[in-house]
Amino acid sequence: MRPSVTTATLAAVLCLAGTVAAPAAASDTLPGISPEVETPALFDDEAGGNANGDDPAIWVHPAKPGGSVVVATAKDNGLYVYSLDGAQLQHVPAPAAPGEDDEPGRFNNVDLVYGFRLSTGAKVDLAVVSDRGRDHIRFYAIDPARAAAGRAPLTDVTDPAVPHVFNDSQEEVNEARTAYGLATWRDQVLVSRRHSTSLGLLKMVAAPSGKVSYQRVRTLDLPESFTLPGGATWTPCLEPGEQPQVEGMVVDGERGVLYAAQEDVGIWRMRADLTGSPALVDKVREYGRPGVYDPETEECALGPDQGLGGRHLSADAEGLTIYHGAHGKGYLLASSQGDDTFAVYQRDGGNAYLGGFRVTPGNGLDGTQASDGAMVVNVPLGRRYPQGLFVTHDGANTPEATGEDGEVRENTDFKFVRWDHIAGPLGLTVDTRSGNPRG
Repeated sequence: MRPSVTTATLAAVLCLAGTVAAPAAASDTLPGISPEVETPALFDDEAGGNANGDDPAIWVHPAKPGGSVVVATAKDNGLYVYSLDGAQLQHVPAPAAPGEDDEPGRFNNVDLVYGFRLSTGAKVDLAVVSDRGRDHIRFYAIDPARAAAGRAPLTDVTDPAVPHVFNDSQEEVNEARTAYGLATWRDQVLVSRRHSTSLGLLKMVAAPSGKVSYQRVRTLDLPESFTLPGGATWTPCLEPGEQPQVEGMVVDGERGVLYAAQEDVGIWRMRADLTGSPALVDKVREYGRPGVYDPETEECALGPDQGLGGRHLSADAEGLTIYHGAHGKGYLLASSQGDDTFAVYQRDGGNAYLGGFRVTPGNGLDGTQASDGAMVVNVPLGRRYPQGLFVTHDGANTPEATGEDGEVRENTDFKFVRWDHIAGPLGLTVDTRSGNPRG
């Protein structure tokens, strides 16, 4: 286990972080891209099974691109699987609590591993999920034949004896500082810890009887406070006892690089094996602003803008995904949750900012607000997405629906957007021949 990265060792990097950013257009002038498809509404109340959408992953079928599916998390209500038409194919409930007073399963983020070899010798594709309720990682094998036939494709292959990711006891798990954000890399899993700056690297293990488990390799702690120009120290304003956490993460597998979105700070770039020193690619606009937490409103009142933040991300910095191009080209996309936009950076070099976009109403569908997770693939996926697909969580789906009590129900879903419709207005590349996730 490596020691934490300290604020002192990163001070010089932080002072340079803003130099890669080009001037940005105001968020309300960014191009709006309409979705092609949306999934059924998820409602975060008892009647809706406390389903709250969060993070999608696009699984690419090995032989029938139109049979690819989207696997998405819904927190207390587990996982959903959707066809490329947005129809629900499967619902997988989150695990029950291990004891009467313990936390039940709560699925936060999902990513994919292709061709993992089980102890039986079979190779399978896996949906890999962070269970923040139980502090576990869970694994679901994907059946290509069932997916192509529009049938439920997921089978739980999680070893019943998987260890906690960050905690040593169930009592600690119940305090909710648990597995949170997640990204996969070959047969390894990168995971963040809720209400903490900690990141962990796990090695996937083929357990007996065709199940999958993992072992912790090392951890790394990002800073929780930052040295500003002039020597002052700034700490993001949060609820007492919380640290600035990471959720959105993605690995550039060709480079062995992890990008991690620290919600109230910005986007970090580091080695995916969690060795070496992280570098801050871009900062949120609120970076450096003093704040005071109000326990009555449970919100922070921010002080004046010090002009130290970035220009492209409004806290929270959330979902990250990579569009792969040939010869290391392509793009890093980030959800700017605070202003309902998405920022696009170069994948290579210093990750220079290239522009941004919104997902706005069109085709009879609403747009996207308060996006948590997103994913993009550049490979053709049938007639609807001949030049790639971008899927994003919508944290404020409309039309609104009211419950029996007359109150508006919390309503989320996922929006599917053609990549070429994003690339055109921004002058980005469409490359359907490179970066197939199957290698």
